Amino acid sequence: MDTVFFFFWLYVLIINFISFAIYGIDKQKAVDGQWRIPENTLLFTGFIGGAVGSFIGMKFFRHKTKKLKFRILVPIFILLNLAVMVFVLWWAREFPI
Repeated sequence: MDTVFFFFWLYVLIINFISFAIYGIDKQKAVDGQWRIPENTLLFTGFIGGAVGSFIGMKFFRHKTKKLKFRILVPIFILLNLAVMVFVLWWAREFPI
């Protein structure tokens, strides 16, 4: 069970860091007029567990904060991520490997 917790939290930490970082990278690319990271990629990283990193990246870099799609989906993804975390942690506790 400890292994499940370790790898689960490691995944959560890494995906949130990646999500935060790509918002910063995309913001810099927007300022420089370069090729951009697709919006679907930004949202997907939030969906797969990095929603908190996405939200913090949006606020910290002031990026995508005016887009309705991001203002709605990122908070929904935070709730979804939280529900998945609760389920995974409950499952790991109830059904130890």
